[in-house]
Amino acid sequence: MVIRTNIIRLFTAVFLLLYVQVLQGQKLARGPQVLTFFSSSDDTEQPYGLYLPKKFSEKKTYPLVVMLHGAGSNHRLALRRVFGKSNAPGETDVEASLTFPTWADEDYIVVAPYARGTAGYQGFVEKDVYDMLADVKKRFRIDENRVYLTGLSMGGGGTLWLGLTRPDIWAAIAPVCPAPPKGTQELAPNALHLPVYFFHGDADQAVPVAGTRDWVSRLKELGTAVEYTEYPGVNHNSWENAYENGFIFRWFDKFRRNPYPDRVRFVSNMYKYAEAYWVRFDRFTPGVQAGIDARFTGPNQLEVTTTALDAFSLLQLQGHAKFNARNPLQVTVDGQSLSLKVKEHASFPKQNGKWTAEFDPAAQTEGKKNGAEGPVSEAFADRHIYVYGTLDNPSEDVLKTRMDVANEAANWSVDRGWFLGRIKFYPRVIADKDVRPSDLESSNLILFGTKETNSVIAKNSDQLPAGLDAAATGYGLFYIFPLGKHYVAVSSGLPWWTGAEPSGWRFLPIAQQLLAGYKDFVFFKDSAKNVLAEGYFDNNWRLPEPAVSAMKASKVIHLK
Repeated sequence: MVIRTNIIRLFTAVFLLLYVQVLQGQKLARGPQVLTFFSSSDDTEQPYGLYLPKKFSEKKTYPLVVMLHGAGSNHRLALRRVFGKSNAPGETDVEASLTFPTWADEDYIVVAPYARGTAGYQGFVEKDVYDMLADVKKRFRIDENRVYLTGLSMGGGGTLWLGLTRPDIWAAIAPVCPAPPKGTQELAPNALHLPVYFFHGDADQAVPVAGTRDWVSRLKELGTAVEYTEYPGVNHNSWENAYENGFIFRWFDKFRRNPYPDRVRFVSNMYKYAEAYWVRFDRFTPGVQAGIDARFTGPNQLEVTTTALDAFSLLQLQGHAKFNARNPLQVTVDGQSLSLKVKEHASFPKQNGKWTAEFDPAAQTEGKKNGAEGPVSEAFADRHIYVYGTLDNPSEDVLKTRMDVANEAANWSVDRGWFLGRIKFYPRVIADKDVRPSDLESSNLILFGTKETNSVIAKNSDQLPAGLDAAATGYGLFYIFPLGKHYVAVSSGLPWWTGAEPSGWRFLPIAQQLLAGYKDFVFFKDSAKNVLAEGYFDNNWRLPEPAVSAMKASKVIHLK
């Protein structure tokens, strides 16, 4: 019996020793490395570069730097760049990506997402960045008030876009020779509490320095804490100076996010980006930039001015030093005074031109809202499937043509040459008859054809706002519409890229780049440049009257 007990104890001790060794073996190495997260956008594991300090401890809370790479680059190079490590003399980016050199230790966790090659930082890549951020926060203790954002070139533009659409996430941002996407500069007022440091070379031939100079002037006019270093004679490699000797970490050291500033100034034209600090937009006109300037002027005293805003909320006020739930909140909105008792939040709708305090945003189930607002690019910004039609039993040649159109729309990974390469994004392309209930539950659908040719369009035609006559030739109709939990984007007739020419930074193939320029719908003749009607659906997802008139006049559109 004693021998048996000793044997059991021996095996238990050996098992525990092996178990501890396994656990220890699972610990991440200190220094630079690559991790992955699962992307639901296309069912792939997406890599990101990670740096852990040499004395990293699971028990310690760390500041975090997010570093965005530029065009033709990757997450591994980005991790090198932010630590001031450029390529060795004569070394190519391909060679430099193979290894991580030694660099000076920083007491920061640093991460660098992969923009699927060169795809910019909007759409599904923007989702990747935030999915990566969520993965990092699950793995490590992150100081929520010390999260910083920087990037170079395309990544500098992404820094401005991500920083200004959600300014309350970041403590400070540092764009280097930035190439921002269209529509970013309109968001400049959002940087009120977001310190910004720009870097640019005055001889930059890829991204002209004039754009950064304009940004600096604009932000200074708006009262932003902005700094700028311009490097004489430096071309499109200003990051070598900007990130030298760990400078960016010393600059970030100075800033902490304040989640409850006394003043919130915020603008947006999308419900997707409708919240900052303790303010949220609840209702506004689609496609029109709404704005708010709200400030505590004293304990429980608020002054608010709005622009193009029909309803807003004040959130989590119990966290603000100047709010006391035991006393009434005195609010002046656009010159109108209101007094109300508030526990945590308060909502204000405008009714008949006057502000009231009797609105429940949670009860708003109809109309446009986050996740059901458009524009068309939103159907492509998350998990989506391209669906061609077979309902009319097409001939082999016609079927091939339909498949070719759907495949061209889905071919984000077209080869763009040695520098830009391919975008690593691989959505599915299927026939309408192969759409499964799980696809309807999990994905946006990009539908090609009409109700006569595509069974998914046919099944939902009574809910869709418009349809192109199957016999019409030379016309194109393209729009987004919410169905159930997701979007459909309907492309009938000529594809949306027919005859179009791209403009701006060409980070995407033409069919995909054009998506960002469309509103909720477009109707054209012969070429996407010859637009007969375009615009936004109203808040109730109805076509505006000018578009209705133009579509009726064409005699090839059926309206609901």
